[in-house]
Amino acid sequence: MTPRPTAPGSAPWPASRCSSADPGPGRSRPVKAQVVHEFGDYRNLSYEEVDDPAPGPGEVLIGVEAAGLNFPDILMIAGLYQDRPELPFVAGAEAAGRVLAIGDGVTQVSVGDRAFGYRLLVGAMAERFVAPADQVFRLPEEVTMEQGACLSLTYGTGYHALVDRARLEPGETVLITGATGGVGSAGIQIAKALGARVIAAVGTDGKAETARSLGADEVIVYTTESLKERTKELTGGVGADVIYDPVGGDTFLECLRCINWEGRILVAGFTSGRIPKAPMNLPLLKGCSIVGVFWGAFGERDPQANRANFARLLDWTAEGIIAPRISARFPLESAAEALATIANRQATGKVVLSPG
Repeated sequence: MTPRPTAPGSAPWPASRCSSADPGPGRSRPVKAQVVHEFGDYRNLSYEEVDDPAPGPGEVLIGVEAAGLNFPDILMIAGLYQDRPELPFVAGAEAAGRVLAIGDGVTQVSVGDRAFGYRLLVGAMAERFVAPADQVFRLPEEVTMEQGACLSLTYGTGYHALVDRARLEPGETVLITGATGGVGSAGIQIAKALGARVIAAVGTDGKAETARSLGADEVIVYTTESLKERTKELTGGVGADVIYDPVGGDTFLECLRCINWEGRILVAGFTSGRIPKAPMNLPLLKGCSIVGVFWGAFGERDPQANRANFARLLDWTAEGIIAPRISARFPLESAAEALATIANRQATGKVVLSPG
């Protein structure tokens, strides 16, 4: 969701979303939120009271019970993400809770429904948030609020990457870098659900055990062994059919050297902090494809396909086929501490905030 413009120094919610003197049934003011007043370090988030957001036509107000955190939140707060919201804004890209109010024309959910917002970009690190109705999904009773809050970015990206972009087939081998982070852990579960063999690349022995618990068939600790050589050993010398890489930097260059003939390398991010410069003779020699994965743009361009993807992800979650691994929980006021676990690569899976 791209926020409507607000002037610096004004309320972090667009004016049309701020409550009137009479908040109306089921609503109160003010609410607590994590606000960004200046782009910069996530440790400068301001935990403060803001006006209770009000849903306009086609919008939904959700009372947050759980909010998922992601590496892009850190980039958004720093002003380094692809989309740069107007200041000030409430941080946070995904959350789940109860529908408190709906605007005119909303048919996707009703007041009282359990629901989660996806593809939000901002607004979720708060006690309540507003989202366009077409970016809200009703949660089945079998799916917990925490699970719903963790499905959006990492599982939405993973499904789009492996299904829509890589066209992953059962029996193919997938190498996943950064395999115990939010994106990587989701990728392991989705790849296994699709019938693939998964090789997880991690940085420590402790994370190796986590990767195995998520379903990885093989694990490479790339700090003590060669990613290229070990991948070749595990694939009979041919390399991985698909490589899902959210790390970038030198790791991407290693990926180029251990991809199978006509393999697909999925570029899903740069958590290493460095965008790689690749020798383009390697894709030529490997006959491989380097495939960009921009889930946010996909959701904007093809919202119906995106909703169909989430319908399947929700079914898998309800059936227990996939389950977001939550490595840490924090109260809403401790958002900076929670983001530090992601920035410092301590998180193995997802990190969740709770306003309660």
